[in-house]
Amino acid sequence: MRKDYLAFFISLFLSRLADQILLFIVPLVVFQTTSSASWAGLAFFVESLPRFLAFPVCGALCDKFSPIRILHISQVCRALLCGLAVALYVLFGGIAWLVVLSALCGVLTTQGIMAREVLMPHIFQHYSYTRTLSYSQIADQTGLVLGPLAAALLLEVWAWHWVVLWVAGLFLLADLAMRVWHRFSRITLEVFEQHRDIWLQPLRIAFGHIREQPELKKIITLAVGVNLIVGVTLATSAAMVIGQFSASKDVYAGLQAAGAVITIMILFFLARVVLQLRVLGGVAYPMIAAGAFICALGSSLGTYVAGFLLIVGFDKMFNVYMRSIRQRVIAPRDFGKTVGVITLLNNLSQPLAGLLVALLAAPLGAQRVILLLAVLTTLLGVVAVCWFGKAAKWRPWKNTRLRNAR
Repeated sequence: MRKDYLAFFISLFLSRLADQILLFIVPLVVFQTTSSASWAGLAFFVESLPRFLAFPVCGALCDKFSPIRILHISQVCRALLCGLAVALYVLFGGIAWLVVLSALCGVLTTQGIMAREVLMPHIFQHYSYTRTLSYSQIADQTGLVLGPLAAALLLEVWAWHWVVLWVAGLFLLADLAMRVWHRFSRITLEVFEQHRDIWLQPLRIAFGHIREQPELKKIITLAVGVNLIVGVTLATSAAMVIGQFSASKDVYAGLQAAGAVITIMILFFLARVVLQLRVLGGVAYPMIAAGAFICALGSSLGTYVAGFLLIVGFDKMFNVYMRSIRQRVIAPRDFGKTVGVITLLNNLSQPLAGLLVALLAAPLGAQRVILLLAVLTTLLGVVAVCWFGKAAKWRPWKNTRLRNAR
């Protein structure tokens, strides 16, 4: 792999690692301090909600300004905010600074995610876009898995404010790796002229693309189905493994590790083997739905593990499929703003799944809730293929009449 490509993926890994450490320690520190699960849940809500809500605006900014510059600003500002939060804690005490820090860093993380999303179709000319996405997902998934582990180990040694300083250092290292990438790549991206408004006008353009492009309607519908399953799996996995099947916490931790290994194996396979997009989507979505049915109908831990691994493993394959379609269909000048809106729409079903678990798990049981959402996901898949699929004549962005709309 070329040096500039390696530096880019190292930056992605370090940034994700730092973000996951911060995301993990907030509810943990709040719970340890207050001994209240309600306060810990509220802290998680406060730190995670801005991440989703910021996607449309962050996407619009990436169309209006250089995504490379935005990515640098995102990483440096997160490091500075970490230092500021520690300083305020030393001066005034309290853990509110940690929660506010995570909420602000969440918005900047979304900005960084969108900047990389806009960058990747243009900077890896030697690789196919599917292969590029696979490598980026490997770096992202590795940081996602190691983040909570690193956070737990660091909190065993230091208080939370020292861990936050370590996080600041990781953000600075991520930015340094980005600068190394930029120096070796010497890439200059075209910045398109945009409307001054970064609120309503980008939303109108984005929803216009979604309305005009059946392919976008199709992948949004499929993504909602996938995220229903992912959401219900995240919300119920601990209860299923430890409660339903009376396994230990070590077994639960081993299941999470196995899921990460399966995911990385599938991504390495996608990086090495060329598959058509319809094969990616046609395999990933049914396997995720099948995994949900196995989890819902299985009567043993081994059966649940098989279904769980299907869900978490093929989720990333579906992610590669979805992002590849987006890159082909959306006009470059509107890519950021449109992907921002699509990402927001895609992810709303995850908290919805958690809400349904909260409302229905007690009267129905966790497995019946999983079964209900598995059926709903199957129906969404049928709608996407039979309704939007028939209307989706392959129309790349060059042919859409919205590409010059302002």
